[in-house]
Amino acid sequence: MNDSPGWASPGSSPSGEPGRADGPGAPQDAAPPNWSQQQPPAGQWQATGGWGAPPPPSGPVWGRQAPAGWQQPHWGASPSPKPGVIPLRPLGIGEILDGAVSTMRTYWRTVLPIAFAVSLLTQGAMVLLQGFMLDDNATFNSLDGRSEPSLSEITNALGGTLAAAGLTVAITLLGSVIATAMLTMVISRAVLGREATLGEAWSDARPRLPALLGLTVLLSLIGFGILAVGVTPGIAIAVSGSVPAGLVLAFIGGLAALGVIVWLLIRLSLSSPALMLERQGVLKSMARSVKLVRGSWWRMLGIQLLTMILVYIVSSIIQIPFAVVGIVAGSDGLSAFASGDQAGLGWTYLIVTGIGAVIGSTITFPINAGVTALLYMDQRIRREALDIELARAAGVAGHADATGGSAAPGNSPATGG
Repeated sequence: MNDSPGWASPGSSPSGEPGRADGPGAPQDAAPPNWSQQQPPAGQWQATGGWGAPPPPSGPVWGRQAPAGWQQPHWGASPSPKPGVIPLRPLGIGEILDGAVSTMRTYWRTVLPIAFAVSLLTQGAMVLLQGFMLDDNATFNSLDGRSEPSLSEITNALGGTLAAAGLTVAITLLGSVIATAMLTMVISRAVLGREATLGEAWSDARPRLPALLGLTVLLSLIGFGILAVGVTPGIAIAVSGSVPAGLVLAFIGGLAALGVIVWLLIRLSLSSPALMLERQGVLKSMARSVKLVRGSWWRMLGIQLLTMILVYIVSSIIQIPFAVVGIVAGSDGLSAFASGDQAGLGWTYLIVTGIGAVIGSTITFPINAGVTALLYMDQRIRREALDIELARAAGVAGHADATGGSAAPGNSPATGG
């Protein structure tokens, strides 16, 4: 059985369900075609030096895996088509970043409201958490003068912070999942030059939200589990009495665990777009990511690190002025900041810096989501000739249409030349 199923089009029913609109009679302004789990009939694909014979006339099906002997076209022969935010060929780092930014700039009416709503929700929760921490810090300061504070007093001091932290994590996780799902659907249309409204993005993403939430939670649990395995032996030794040796072992184990986590998360970094666009299950999407990343781990790591650095720089440029204004505007802000007294900064500082964080997240979140989705598409272009199906789906002139009526320019279906 083929383990490279197609990319399910936003808005279409899953493979095998009635009501799919991926045949020749599908409306031209519909969502991208259904990337189903079909295989081309024997003899349809020809291993040639160029584009080869067109795919079978079974309707546009994106993402078939090219069989052995398939050769990518010589890209220098003619300009690559670019119906949307990326050229339909293997992408460079700059083109991936430019595609993410172009999606935000071109389809800002859809992208920015999604990012703003999620940023407002998550950053608002963070401001409330920090506000609770200010109150708890004041409570802890009142306990400093007591020789032996009771367990109930310590619990009361920590209770608000722990409850707020748990709620903040839940809100942030849910908001991140919703935004990632919707933005992935927007980008899947943007590569074809098609716009998705907020309603369309939500209706496309909504059926996949439970699976994406499960994937996100599972990846988080895997990371925490690996870290726990790395540091637990050292902590156990420290508790047993050998504190210095235990701390050293815990430190070494923690570094080793972090290395394993980074290695594994890069291999699984394409799970989210695979789950959303191929309509895979959680475990199958993880397996798809491992397959697509195989042989490109260092490249994927480099692009992800570069994206993180750029996002951090942009976010800092936006947030630093707000932090300065918050320090100056807050009561005793300058003195509290100089002394390191977080409790003295007050709500004014938190609200002003929260506004800066919302603006920064609104701009940077689509970049993160866009880079991940475009990396997924780039790997499929490199490994599975997805660019050909994208060109067909976008209606690029000269490419094989849904009925298999034409071949690529300069190539005869019979001769491949």
